[in-house]
Amino acid sequence: MDKNADEKIKEAVREAYGSIARRQSEQPGPSSCCGPRQDSSCCGPRQPASCCGPADTAAKTASSARLYPSAEIADLPDSVTDMSLGCGNPTAIAELQPGEVVLDLGSGGGIDCFLAAKKVGPEGRVIGLDMTPDMIKVAQRNAKKLGAWNVEFRLGEMEDMPLPDGSVDAVISNCVINLSPDKDAVFAEAFRVLRPGGRMTVSDIVLDGELPQMLLERLDVWASCVAGALEESDYLGKMRAAGFESVDVIARDFVKVSEFAEWVSLRDLVASAGVDPAEVDHKIASIKVKARKPL
Repeated sequence: MDKNADEKIKEAVREAYGSIARRQSEQPGPSSCCGPRQDSSCCGPRQPASCCGPADTAAKTASSARLYPSAEIADLPDSVTDMSLGCGNPTAIAELQPGEVVLDLGSGGGIDCFLAAKKVGPEGRVIGLDMTPDMIKVAQRNAKKLGAWNVEFRLGEMEDMPLPDGSVDAVISNCVINLSPDKDAVFAEAFRVLRPGGRMTVSDIVLDGELPQMLLERLDVWASCVAGALEESDYLGKMRAAGFESVDVIARDFVKVSEFAEWVSLRDLVASAGVDPAEVDHKIASIKVKARKPL
């Protein structure tokens, strides 16, 4: 993929998620990557894995209960939980310790940063990195509302992280690396900024089998967490190629194409390509992965 194509993808993703952030700022209330106050997320209503998160209050509560223990998010305001756009809970398996420095790639509204901040405590620090200015503004407002002084949000790209070498103990990410057109650079950068022995914990979307080419060429499908997804073996291979060891998949949940809705109807697109949607079902999965930088 050439540089111009990469930039088009980044701009499409930036605009898509910037639009979500602006809607949340202009009309606070339940929202998803498919727009505010919808009946479903881009992965469908009340599903255990969503690349965009819940849509209405009831769905948000049900989905949050699956992704995050209720006790963990009970004290977070709606401006945080309504902006949960991930497909998992990377902090649950990150084994964060008091005093550690954590980097969250694609931090969005900040939910994983604020959960990580509780684990590392006041002596620790959490850095949220996002390439969307409007998301940074939302997250900063949320941090101020929560009094989360050990959390900061930086504008930047995960392919070129604005952090020094060996400066963090753990890297987490929630359904964001699939959005990058250069995943080799993302994993290389994550490896660079981690201290020796540091961990990387990721929830993300991967594929098990090929999708129709016409889906992979659509920017809206890319921004919905699908077109940029890699085969699971390729994803894990890129982590290992960056230098990570002990790369392990902790959990895997498959999502049917019919469970994606509102932003882009994958079922309709698949059918228009002359492919039976049933042939694509169970090719999209949400996984949780752990890896470590050697000592």
